[in-house]
Amino acid sequence: MTKHILITGGAGFIGSHTVDLLLTRGYKVRVLDNLASPVHLGSNLPDYVSTEVDFVRGDVRDKSAWKSALDNIDSVFHLAAYQDYLPDFSTFFRVNSVGTALLYETIVEQGLSINKVVIASSQAIYGEGTYECKTHGVQYPSPRSAQQLEKRYWDPICPICEGKLYLLETNEIHVSPHNSYAISKYTQEMIGMVLGRRYNIPTVGMRYSIVQGARQSFRNAYSGVLRIFAMQALAGGPLTAYEDGEQIRDYVNVIDVARANVIALEDVRADFRSFNVGGGRKVTVNEFGSIMADIVGAPEIKVVSKGEYRFGDTRHIISDISQIEDIGWKPQGTVEMSVYEYVQWAQQQSDFGDYATAARSDMRALGTVRGGM
Repeated sequence: MTKHILITGGAGFIGSHTVDLLLTRGYKVRVLDNLASPVHLGSNLPDYVSTEVDFVRGDVRDKSAWKSALDNIDSVFHLAAYQDYLPDFSTFFRVNSVGTALLYETIVEQGLSINKVVIASSQAIYGEGTYECKTHGVQYPSPRSAQQLEKRYWDPICPICEGKLYLLETNEIHVSPHNSYAISKYTQEMIGMVLGRRYNIPTVGMRYSIVQGARQSFRNAYSGVLRIFAMQALAGGPLTAYEDGEQIRDYVNVIDVARANVIALEDVRADFRSFNVGGGRKVTVNEFGSIMADIVGAPEIKVVSKGEYRFGDTRHIISDISQIEDIGWKPQGTVEMSVYEYVQWAQQQSDFGDYATAARSDMRALGTVRGGM
């Protein structure tokens, strides 16, 4: 029997790719999306969203939107989220946390038979991640202070001896969210897991690393290094990195993320568990810049660092993906593939341009971007 799936945020980046994969597998898909700016322009669905979807325009903070969207639905991907670097802290919780609570509230109040809910979470819930001190063993360092960053001491230090720390892969066990976005994403997971168990609604948390590929918004300040470097490289460079560019990142292709989402939906071994979904490869921001320069055909473009930093950023992190590998998922895409797909897509967008400079200026005015002056 054909299954009917609801995807919140289905007109967005990860959501639309998940829609595509579900349609190829014979599912009927409904999308709930508010088409909010700056990600979307106007009230029309992006042209990359399949005409096969049943579209409901609505907001996850609106209970009536949930009631309409959940009618005759078997399972839910809850991917809609608020993501930004702006200090409007309460918005993270109203959208991400309260929106998730309303999902479960509506299911229970309406007596709906929902087979599974898959919740988009984030690697951000781990804070600075996992390290080892050669003297004091495994450590989970606190956020780097403004005083440390102003001195350009970029790397975390052992909280016991203040010695050097060595990066380890971060597994799903120790959670330490350090900002509003991360707290709200972990809250989403907890709402889902607790209420899911109480009311027998199988729930899965998907802790994505940095997801990249075509359709990633270039208008959203949260979009990060892919859009910033693409804009700068296509304009002839240079590429500007925060800190010293030696931050280690974990990038995963959006097609791989869509595959992971579908495995979480279809495999009962995923029920009531949270999984890291990462690329399985350490890449520094400087290395990423070299990849971008090569992809746009301008290898002479270089990455420059001026000592600016985004207060609250993680220095290094790489996810341990062994748990999701155990149920049959492995990343297939590469960083090079993600960059190529994004650049090809971005060049086809009529309004693609330098949004990064204005976003950087706004974040500096708000105190998120600091240093380097």
